[in-house]
Amino acid sequence: MDIKVLKYGDDLWELVINYAKNCSWGAGPFLSNQMQENGFLDWERVFVAIDGLQICGYCTLTKTDCIPDVEYTPYVGFMFVGEEYRGHRLSEQLIKQALKYAKTIRFEKVYLVSGEKDLYEKYGFVKIEVKKDFWGRLEQIFSIDI
Repeated sequence: MDIKVLKYGDDLWELVINYAKNCSWGAGPFLSNQMQENGFLDWERVFVAIDGLQICGYCTLTKTDCIPDVEYTPYVGFMFVGEEYRGHRLSEQLIKQALKYAKTIRFEKVYLVSGEKDLYEKYGFVKIEVKKDFWGRLEQIFSIDI
């Protein structure tokens, strides 16, 4: 299993677009569309866990997430692991790669938005506040120093 760091035009870009579009998570098609339209800043990246040519999961590192009017940046987002690969700490591996990359581009802190309880804390994230997302749902904002 490898974790690859992707930017627009990389070899696996189209494969990830198709995987996200057809994954079981409702946000997958949104990521797929964003990738297809190259809706990423120069430094933003997609991280993909891959076994051969089989995609196992992905996440992103981007400037913003679904919480409006906050100054926090950057965010680990679009965290998804395929059902058959869950339970093997693949999310942790993806997050570690995203944090490693964030550090290379001189960020000292990274944020994450989630409604999940007791998940990201085990990776070192700390809940810093709860705010409404674009759709009016209460979401937790987590941070981690890198």
